[in-house]
Amino acid sequence: MFAAIASLTTLGLALGGLLGLAARYLKVEGSAATEEVAALLPGSQCGQCGYPGCGPAAEAIASGVAPVTICPPGGRVLAEALASLLGVTADLSGVEDKAPTIAHIHESLCIGCTKCFKRCPTDAIMGANNMIHSVFADACIGCELCFDVCPTECIEMRPLAPTLQTWYWPKPAVAI
Repeated sequence: MFAAIASLTTLGLALGGLLGLAARYLKVEGSAATEEVAALLPGSQCGQCGYPGCGPAAEAIASGVAPVTICPPGGRVLAEALASLLGVTADLSGVEDKAPTIAHIHESLCIGCTKCFKRCPTDAIMGANNMIHSVFADACIGCELCFDVCPTECIEMRPLAPTLQTWYWPKPAVAI
């Protein structure tokens, strides 16, 4: 028994050391601009921009393949921040600022088709096939992907209710 423990410990240490060396010497250097753009993006991996996640979208924005206005959840503020970071001008006429929303499923209309369940990038929708679904509000990012595929239109996008963590003091109206 002692021989088995000693051999597995030795094997684990040797393989761990090899992995550490491989991580150090075979590391792929990334672009600094890509990392800065990725830090600004929301990181929700929703796919509304047409890329599978925020990482590939950051690479496309940093290389100039995609415009800085590509991220719908980021809105106008993110587009302006990306444009100033990359030193480009951006046409912000098509960018709309939406208030944060979360999905709500009306249980009386839900048929349990799981189309919304499969489209949710954050697994915020709970339920099973032929069962009523519900939304875990803390995990919902408001990407509206579930809203688009619901055949019974039982999903409603509701504005995010202010809490102590999300409340902010509104700016006063400008008198003209």
